[in-house]
Amino acid sequence: MKDNEHGTVTMSGNDRRDLLILGGGLVGMTLALAAATRGISSHVIDRADPAELTAEGFDGRASAISTASWNLFTNIGIAERLEPLGCPIEAIAVTDQMKPGRIDFRPEPHEGSLGRMFANRDLRLALFEAAAEQPLIAWHSRAEVIARERGEHGVSATLADGTVLRAELLVGAEGRASPTREDAGLGLASWGYGHRAIIAGLLHEVPHDGVAWEIFFPAGPFALLPLRDDAQGRHRSALVWTVSEKDAPGVMALPPRAFLAEVTRRMGDLYGAVELAGDRSSYPLSFQHTARMVEQRMALVGDAAHGMHPIAGQGLNLGLRDVGALVQVLAEGRRLGLDLGDAELLRRYENWRGLDTFSVSFATDVLTRLFGVPGRAASAVRRFGMGGVQRLPALKRWFMDEARGVSGEVPELMQA
Repeated sequence: MKDNEHGTVTMSGNDRRDLLILGGGLVGMTLALAAATRGISSHVIDRADPAELTAEGFDGRASAISTASWNLFTNIGIAERLEPLGCPIEAIAVTDQMKPGRIDFRPEPHEGSLGRMFANRDLRLALFEAAAEQPLIAWHSRAEVIARERGEHGVSATLADGTVLRAELLVGAEGRASPTREDAGLGLASWGYGHRAIIAGLLHEVPHDGVAWEIFFPAGPFALLPLRDDAQGRHRSALVWTVSEKDAPGVMALPPRAFLAEVTRRMGDLYGAVELAGDRSSYPLSFQHTARMVEQRMALVGDAAHGMHPIAGQGLNLGLRDVGALVQVLAEGRRLGLDLGDAELLRRYENWRGLDTFSVSFATDVLTRLFGVPGRAASAVRRFGMGGVQRLPALKRWFMDEARGVSGEVPELMQA
């Protein structure tokens, strides 16, 4: 066993561990760290170079981390690293084209924030640093899997260099194009929205006061997500602007001044004068959901099982709930002396997560389509409905609990 220059570990082929996690991104590495808190060891295999994934400018995206997900980060020991880097989400404002009739979700002072916003780069750095220090995690970066095997007594993955890694359970965490899911032949319902998300960092004159804005237009949502002020004290937000596929190349090609003029036209004088912080990027938006999350000695987590529109900012949090549930099921099975690949354990995980992932994915899809209906009449109906929600505290509280991830059966690692 030896450490390389990135802090990752190369193991001998005889090193058998409990889990074989394919995909070392945000969800996969969180799973490895969460499993380690319960004494469960893992191989984590990822084809990417961690130095590239954490380089400045690699990924301008930011993620909303719910209350339950923050509890998970606390319980796996990375919250202290992340605390100085996150921006609390004090409120969420939802509006149809900045017209009257918006919804304001703002918890009571004693309830804390609705979550925290983090740059994805900061999340990766915290996870990777913690994983490099955890002896129960064997991290194989820049590694290509050329074969996967699932048998009666265990699983294995063969790497391009000939190394064979073995475990009791295979976990697919490679994201939407999961080869593990494809190899298992699991059915996938999927469709594209014909939209792309334009991602950009903004510096602005007026402070955001911790408010996340979701401004809906017929072409798609326009989200302004609060980030912590930079080292110079400048106010920052992350922009996620949904545009049609046909318009995306033109929007990406706009000179900075013209791009900012289009941004200002949609947000008005909400934040005063704005300027770009860094480069723009974009990615296509689609829906996908598996009918099954498990097979023989295999489980899926995160986007490998369910991918959704970012309209509600719940994609990563849904994957982290998969992590919490899977680790709890496996830890309870281990206490009972069961093999971690036991079919009943995996069925319990699937039953626990299946309904939640489908419900959230379906609701997100319906919301996307509802707010995409053009016309004044449709806008008026939406604003009337939002006005009704605004006047119903119990319904608003239900939405806030959903956003925090504290409704339903919450895994132990996601409780305070």
